[in-house]
Amino acid sequence: MSENLPISLFLVPTPIGNLRDITLRALEVLKSVDVILAEDTRTTGILLKHLDITNSLQSYHIFNEHKAAEKLVERMRKGEVFALVSDAGTPAISDPGFLLVREVIAAGLEVQSLPGPTAFVPALINSGLPNDRFVFEGFLPHKKGRKSRIDALAEESRTMIFYESPHRLIKTLEQLAEAFGQDRQACVSRELTKLHEENIRGSLIELSEYYQNHPLKGEIVLTVAGKTEQKESREEKRAAKYGNK
Repeated sequence: MSENLPISLFLVPTPIGNLRDITLRALEVLKSVDVILAEDTRTTGILLKHLDITNSLQSYHIFNEHKAAEKLVERMRKGEVFALVSDAGTPAISDPGFLLVREVIAAGLEVQSLPGPTAFVPALINSGLPNDRFVFEGFLPHKKGRKSRIDALAEESRTMIFYESPHRLIKTLEQLAEAFGQDRQACVSRELTKLHEENIRGSLIELSEYYQNHPLKGEIVLTVAGKTEQKESREEKRAAKYGNK
């Protein structure tokens, strides 16, 4: 980033549940920009009202981002400063944002991302699964490419993190159990940071059976253990080195 250029676009994380998770810096930026770009203006409007912020609010979502990006960049060239927020969490993480960031950078303008709430980090830490190495997969494809994506992860040794909807969770657990094995350990986290936060841990088949009897609501993060790396025994190493000699 050049110190001589002003910021044209701020990426501002918003609370994933508990409104007290808004940062002081996020408040400062949201109050100072010319326009706040929101995935859902109704949802963001409620948050802004709670925070007593009255700045101009404009819709920016997956259905209009291609058309909107070019016009927004032109407005930034003329000096307008924007903040991009999603309904909850950090913009561009399984939400619109990447395209706009790319276009702003390509135009030679400056982007700055604020640190803040994102659902998969507390879910990973809460899971009790290894977190020194992990891979974030976001949402699996709903139909086309879903099975091939899951099959491609069967040999993944890092902890895997998925976002999932309540009505699709059981299907996902069953498909992962079929591909990874029923005993693979996992954790389902929902309503993170909220009053009824829940982290249920167990094997994929245990979680599937649990949620068949427990109705689901709220946003869900599914954390799944990676495949255990098999260590060669002394005899296997010797055989690999010397063959049958």
